Amino acid sequence: MPIISLPAIVLAIIAIAVLWSCAYVVPQQQAYIIERFGKFQTVSLAGLHFKIPFIDRVAHKTGLRVQQLMVRVETKTLDNVFVNVVVSTQFRVDAPNVATAYYELGDPAGQLRSYMEDALRSAIPQLSLDDAFARKDDVARDVQETVGTEMSRFGFTVVKSLITAIDPSEEVKAAMDSINAAQREKEATRERSEAKRIAIEAQAAAEAEKTRLQGEGQANYRREIANGIVDQIKSLQNVGMDIEDVNNVVLFNQYLDVMRSLSESENAKTVVLPAATPGGYQELFSQMTQAITTAKETE
Repeated sequence: MPIISLPAIVLAIIAIAVLWSCAYVVPQQQAYIIERFGKFQTVSLAGLHFKIPFIDRVAHKTGLRVQQLMVRVETKTLDNVFVNVVVSTQFRVDAPNVATAYYELGDPAGQLRSYMEDALRSAIPQLSLDDAFARKDDVARDVQETVGTEMSRFGFTVVKSLITAIDPSEEVKAAMDSINAAQREKEATRERSEAKRIAIEAQAAAEAEKTRLQGEGQANYRREIANGIVDQIKSLQNVGMDIEDVNNVVLFNQYLDVMRSLSESENAKTVVLPAATPGGYQELFSQMTQAITTAKETE
């Protein structure tokens, strides 16, 4: 069995170390910047790569995944209301521009924050508080386009910008709640007034219909009474009574009906009548006949 000398072992170890230093593996969604004697050489993406040992070195490892930055800005609206605007921005390094992003910007997050603050302080003051709430998506889109254009010069892409909060002061919130409550109360009062007007109209229509029906009922009632009297007169004449006796019978029946109604009424009052009946009735009948005769003579 051959004996391996110590120098051979040392040379083998050195060779393995040199080969190991030549090869490197870049993980997925990362990029390595390789420099040669301190000068940019190349960008290595995911996979197995080789470099010249002791001459090339990995200067920086850059992640290509999307990153998120929260930006809080205090500014005021067109109607002079100070608000705190919170924006969530997603950004990443462009794979073809890894070197530009590394060598051009020392603090990408800080630079992005500055651009976002400047863009928001330019956009929000052009809107009233209500418009800022209503158009926050438009504002976020405009800010994204403005900041994205600036950051693209340094090898970054702004993927999305979202305005997650617009917070005015507590005093302004209380005032807005009061205004909204007053508007709702005004609308509720208008609705209640409209409902009351409809109820009054419906009640008036019901009363009118009731009066009409009562009138028709009263007319029908009187018509039936008249028809009944006529039938009664005809019946008495058919049995041989002369007209004067017939009138006496009819008036007497009417007299009894009136007395019955007075006695059965809940609001009955004391009624003074002639003491003798039907003698009293005869006196009453004479007075009524005389009154009718006098009225005819006057005409």
